[in-house]
Amino acid sequence: MNFLLIFILIPMLMMVGLFFANNRKQINLITLSGSVLLLLSAIGLTFLYLHQRAIGNTAEMLFITDVPWYPAFNIHFLVGVDGISVIMLLLSSIIVFASVLVSWKIDTMPKEYFIWFSLLSAGAFGFFISLDLFTLFFFLEMSLVPKFLLIGIWGSGKKEYSAFKLALMVMGGSVLVLFGILGIYYFSGAESMNLLELAKHTIPLNIQYYLFVSSFVGFGIIGAMFPFHSWVPDGHSSAPTSVSMFLSGISMKLGAYGAFRVAIFLLPEAAHQLAWIFLILAAFSVFYGAFTALAQTDLKYINAYASISHCGLLFFAFLIFNETAITGAFLQMISHGLITALFFATIGMIYSRTHTRMINDMNGLMKVIPFIGVSFTIAGLASLGLPGFSGFIAEMTIFVGAFQETDLLHRVLTLIAATSIVITAVYILRVVGKVLFGTITNKHHLEFADATWWERVSVIVLVIAIAGLGSAPMLFSNMINDSLQPVLNNLMR
Repeated sequence: MNFLLIFILIPMLMMVGLFFANNRKQINLITLSGSVLLLLSAIGLTFLYLHQRAIGNTAEMLFITDVPWYPAFNIHFLVGVDGISVIMLLLSSIIVFASVLVSWKIDTMPKEYFIWFSLLSAGAFGFFISLDLFTLFFFLEMSLVPKFLLIGIWGSGKKEYSAFKLALMVMGGSVLVLFGILGIYYFSGAESMNLLELAKHTIPLNIQYYLFVSSFVGFGIIGAMFPFHSWVPDGHSSAPTSVSMFLSGISMKLGAYGAFRVAIFLLPEAAHQLAWIFLILAAFSVFYGAFTALAQTDLKYINAYASISHCGLLFFAFLIFNETAITGAFLQMISHGLITALFFATIGMIYSRTHTRMINDMNGLMKVIPFIGVSFTIAGLASLGLPGFSGFIAEMTIFVGAFQETDLLHRVLTLIAATSIVITAVYILRVVGKVLFGTITNKHHLEFADATWWERVSVIVLVIAIAGLGSAPMLFSNMINDSLQPVLNNLMR
């Protein structure tokens, strides 16, 4: 059996095990065991990939499995990975592990909750290893129903409204993606939906325009690029903590990853011709998200708009079309996934104790919940780009790559995007100072208990990953660089 199939098989086995679980102890054992196995598998895959490269395996994709799935349309269950896919699997496994621990004591229908969460995870893992466009779209759609139910049933506040809004907007994005995928297959003249084979075919430029707009906008909706972002604040504010971690840390990355793998890689001429339009939108997304976060008073809304800003950087960097900027984009994918997961985890811990997310209702919490307070501060400092954490190296790589383009448009848009650094520092320091420091004004806050062991483990894993990427980014940047050459060659042909 191909090693990659483990990442789909484990979540499916978790679902089966949960279906037969009879008590909370069994539920926790199954979910924790499954998430640990996923994390260990991702770490093992990373070492296997590095070993293959070290012994001289220069294949574009490794560990390929190709099984006919629907022969009538030459659709195959085709999976494989390059360095980019491997690090996305590693990111996903870390967030799934941390999310399971954060949800350790969920009270409402825990069995059903984790069944849907496992299906959500399987969709993300399958998406990152897919090399057939139909298979990729299949796994993208697999995650839609779990998102809707996890927010609509286990969420809070305007949960039904938020669930429907997210589902309808993401579904609209999926329709555009499907149109783009089918158009690429039909007009390329290829005999299969194999992504690597499709890249060898040339589609007429006048057709590429329509397909690029359709696929890039479709993935842009899923990745929350302005002006297709409005589902994000409502979705995150109503979602349970672990679902917020997953949505921002993984699901939004599906959009950026898909835009790169499909729209840019397979439609390079249209990408070059239309890049300036989406560069303007992406730069404005970076600025708009940060500026809007500055005006929020709800902790989840602050992090949701911050995510719009940081994910806007991904699309911005991809459209620069040079190796440095694109490397920075994937480092930003990992960095933002980890940081936003840590942010939402600590926000959930604070909310479970204070029963409010409004920053004006909190003061001096560092005195009573110091572990959570320090973790929240680390998330904030990493988000604003403090050297030593992952945010710094990712954003600096993007801006260095962007400044390599010397024309006026790129320079101006880069300066606009870079203003987000200052704005981010303002709202992060304001929130940390307001929530954690000062004098406690609500006497009931003096009774809070600090983080439990499962909350501590979740936070520690995320902090180690954030600090590790910030301190030693070369391992991941080398893996990314090894995988970029085929894409760059296609862009420059």
